[in-house]
Amino acid sequence: HLPAYLADRGIPATTGGWVVAAIGLFNIVGSLSVGWLQNFFPKRYLLSVIYFSRALATVAFISFPVTPFSAIAFGAVSGLLWLSSVPPTSALVALMFGTRWFSTLYGFAFVSHQVGGFLGVWLGGVVFEQFGSYTPIWWLSVLFGVLSALINLPIVEAPVARPVAQPA
Repeated sequence: HLPAYLADRGIPATTGGWVVAAIGLFNIVGSLSVGWLQNFFPKRYLLSVIYFSRALATVAFISFPVTPFSAIAFGAVSGLLWLSSVPPTSALVALMFGTRWFSTLYGFAFVSHQVGGFLGVWLGGVVFEQFGSYTPIWWLSVLFGVLSALINLPIVEAPVARPVAQPA
């Protein structure tokens, strides 16, 4: 919906393409940077900072006039924060549950994000059709960013205790 949102704001369609390109380029930078940072900081705090920063970036973007520069800058910041949650999430899954079932467990996390992404895009369309504006969805995105930041804070970064079977 971002290119359509920009077009609704009178921004040229080519800028929408540059925004998507900035997201893709900065996804690489964000993922690699957070992958390195997780060696020095607790993963739950990194995840909380990422999600809260997403919310702040969205508030900044929708609070100021949209220009080609602000749109591309938002794309760059979004790219930094978009896939940067993957390294700490996968590391937490491996740490908490081990590597034996890592593919399955991380697969559940990945699929749930795809379902959430689908629902977000679908809901964005429904809200736009209902209200003629993306504003409610932007604010819902901010809410989910703040909630995600808070949900990650109490994570215990330790292997999950598993009961051991006792002989009869």
